[in-house]
Amino acid sequence: MESLGYVGCEEFNVARLLLGHRSFLCYLFVGLAVVPLVASQYIVFVSNLLFIYIILALGLNVLVGFAGQFALANAAMFGIGAYGTGLLQVTAHLPYWLALPGGSLLAMTVGTLMALPALRLSGLYLALATLAFAQFTQWTFIHWREVTRGASGFATPEVDFSALGVRADVGVYYLSWILCILLVAFAWNIMRSRIGRAFVAVRDGEIAAEALGINLLKYKTMAFAISGFYAGLAGGLHSALLNYVAPDSFDLFQVVMHKTMVVVGGIGSVVGSVLGAVVLIAANEALREFKSAQEVAFGSLLLLFVLFTPYGIVSMVKRRLPGWEEPFHAVSLLRLATGQPLQSLGTSGAPRERRAGE
Repeated sequence: MESLGYVGCEEFNVARLLLGHRSFLCYLFVGLAVVPLVASQYIVFVSNLLFIYIILALGLNVLVGFAGQFALANAAMFGIGAYGTGLLQVTAHLPYWLALPGGSLLAMTVGTLMALPALRLSGLYLALATLAFAQFTQWTFIHWREVTRGASGFATPEVDFSALGVRADVGVYYLSWILCILLVAFAWNIMRSRIGRAFVAVRDGEIAAEALGINLLKYKTMAFAISGFYAGLAGGLHSALLNYVAPDSFDLFQVVMHKTMVVVGGIGSVVGSVLGAVVLIAANEALREFKSAQEVAFGSLLLLFVLFTPYGIVSMVKRRLPGWEEPFHAVSLLRLATGQPLQSLGTSGAPRERRAGE
């Protein structure tokens, strides 16, 4: 009997190794590494877009899912990163390798400043304030013609990869691939560090977090800065992918799309951010011929998941496959929107049953 139990334990460990979330990420990124070698330019473009949206979903999930800040300005940071990178290339004549970190740092700086209203606002009030900022940013992109070139946008120089002997589109693809892997690993590690535990403490209850000695200003600012950097870097990669920057790439539809990615994948889950990006990019490409249907489809998808699967796809996978456990429990969008302290949850993200007398 002991030998049978040992064999069963070994089989379970092998299943965790082969079917767990780490293996899923390895399979995904190894598979995407060979796309430029075997697929058409269109598939390469869509796969590159997937890397950008994975980065966007990760940054938003750090802010919303882990730090509990219900902000809707991710599309604005995305646009600031793209415009910052593009304008540094066109106006300041900097090479892309300097313009990309410059645009990312600009977005991070603006994101850091957005932590100030977060000290006074939460829930829907913070969402409305940050949505207003996103709309103001969109208005600025369109009307500040002397700097942003107006509604028509502007072209950016093609990134030079001649030293590596590859085409520009392939070079941008592998640059996005490398940065996406690094940022997934960074998010994974920071969420398992003291900083990540502080983020979750702030999310679960600010009063309790302060009682534990956690500095709200410090950790909220850090969450907004990380999210802004991720979005800004994604914007810089987006400008290199298209070789063009225009304001309609950062409109209200992007706000909905970014939020839908983290809700569909799983709020408060790193691997959920990746899953959400994969699903949304696939849906976006399937509906590309029906532009008006995209907004309806994504809005409906967001509503369905909020109402019926509030913990996202990752919670459904977790119940069926071993090795998908994560150190922090998930959280629903409705809880973040109301701004109420999180009730006691198990590791699966489901509310615990009340005991008699509670």
